[in-house]
Amino acid sequence: MVGPGHPFQVGAHLLALYDRQERERATNVGMRREVAPGLVRQVDLVGTDSVVLYSKLADAELDYAIDEQVAYFAELGHDLEWKAYAHDTPSDLVERLLQHGFVADEREAIVVLDLRAIPATLGTPTLAVRRLSELDEVQKLLPLFREGRTDSAERLGWELREAPEQLSVYIAELDGQPASCGWVRFPINTSFASLWGGTTLPAFRNRGAYSQLVSARVQEARQRGFRYATVDAGRMSRPILERRGFRVLTWATACTRLRPPRLNTETG
Repeated sequence: MVGPGHPFQVGAHLLALYDRQERERATNVGMRREVAPGLVRQVDLVGTDSVVLYSKLADAELDYAIDEQVAYFAELGHDLEWKAYAHDTPSDLVERLLQHGFVADEREAIVVLDLRAIPATLGTPTLAVRRLSELDEVQKLLPLFREGRTDSAERLGWELREAPEQLSVYIAELDGQPASCGWVRFPINTSFASLWGGTTLPAFRNRGAYSQLVSARVQEARQRGFRYATVDAGRMSRPILERRGFRVLTWATACTRLRPPRLNTETG
């Protein structure tokens, strides 16, 4: 570990590595990677949530490319998320997606930590933080942190069953009760482990549960030999992560267009 006097720096080389490994060449569990002119898309093989993860298009190509992807995923019956990064071209990508009927989420910071130099502020967890090993426990506990939704629990359960070596799910407990939950993915052929979730129940906020979960997942990523850990950080989690050594690499906006409703062709 290093102290606060040795901040981790990011630069163009690291951003290029991230783009190449985590976007352009990414292979994700339960997704099929497809290359189209100027972009790479991930087609959901388990559910109906597909994504354009990488794009580098000329201004004159963009509108046609957007229409082409909308039509392609509508035919599949999938929702389409287009992940637009601040350094993508053209520079007005988000605005153009909105013109084509997409809805933009809040912009997130992509933050990264060099696991060779974990700062002292990310020490060994002191709360009751444990890795969930049973599928039933994952599917039982995760909806607590998703406002009753079961989609994430079902998806993570599928990933644990099909590729257990690429996913770890953790829970932090306070007063003997589940307080916060998060998971970490370990993709193949990449230097980056990615942290997800981290939602803390309102009754347990501001007691360190989120930070403890970050620490546990970072420690596992380093033990597995990954060089970097990344988080798609919202405005609440970003300052917590930056105080613990993460640095902003770039910014991203998830733009989503829902699949069109299926017409009922049955006649009475």
